[in-house]
Amino acid sequence: MAERDATVVALYDIHGNVPALDAVLAQLRDNPPDVVVVGGDVCAGPMPREVLARLRELPWPTRWLRGNADRAVVMGFDGTIGPELLDHPLYAGDAWAATFLDATERDFLAGLPPLQALEVDGLGEVLFCHGSARSDEERVTTATPEDRLARILRDAGARVLVGGHTHRQFDRRAGHRRMINAGSIGRPYEREPGAYWLRLGPDVSLQRTAYDTATADAAFHALGYPAADLIFAPVDPDVVAADFERASARPLAPASLIASAENPLYDRPA
Repeated sequence: MAERDATVVALYDIHGNVPALDAVLAQLRDNPPDVVVVGGDVCAGPMPREVLARLRELPWPTRWLRGNADRAVVMGFDGTIGPELLDHPLYAGDAWAATFLDATERDFLAGLPPLQALEVDGLGEVLFCHGSARSDEERVTTATPEDRLARILRDAGARVLVGGHTHRQFDRRAGHRRMINAGSIGRPYEREPGAYWLRLGPDVSLQRTAYDTATADAAFHALGYPAADLIFAPVDPDVVAADFERASARPLAPASLIASAENPLYDRPA
């Protein structure tokens, strides 16, 4: 059974971006939530240990999710990222970020659950995932056809599903079900720079927080983060969504899959 919370804030895809996270946390102190959901992809970025410390010290009840990049950082710690992948700056960045973590922090990331269910005022039972309820790397975007979205929501078994992973906010419906993407705090694919996040209860409020991205960009390059060029690179969000949708036809990595027993809503009737 889902826990009952009046208001929930969802912070997704922070990717080691402390300046972005700090800007959002400053807003939350002025309008505190009942609970925070950390939606995965926490440390895979330029300031991994600092982001993890801030989140673990939050003054509000916090529920955590595993993201695909959290798995990659654990693989980086364990030395199991394939050499062919390390040619990509993001995987090189994951391996780099892992060097700043200790074994306890590695084990914390490795033990994160793939799903959380909460009761939210005005919305009822909400299922939180990273990509989808069956995989932490399944991509759902603004370009996802309604029939595929309907299948993803039907498989999740939830009337409201909150995810991230594709780094762009949306609020979409398929039949009587709804999926909301919280957006990305640390590396969004949006038309305006900023940190993107979500507040739930009793309404759905897609949020954007401005911060000094130029200063953050300089700091990340100075740290030597291998993927620093990608954090603030300008993108066309529609092109990214279309590329992600085309890639959705590829098989999902077995390590990303979520067993149905881990999904508290999976077997509920429509």
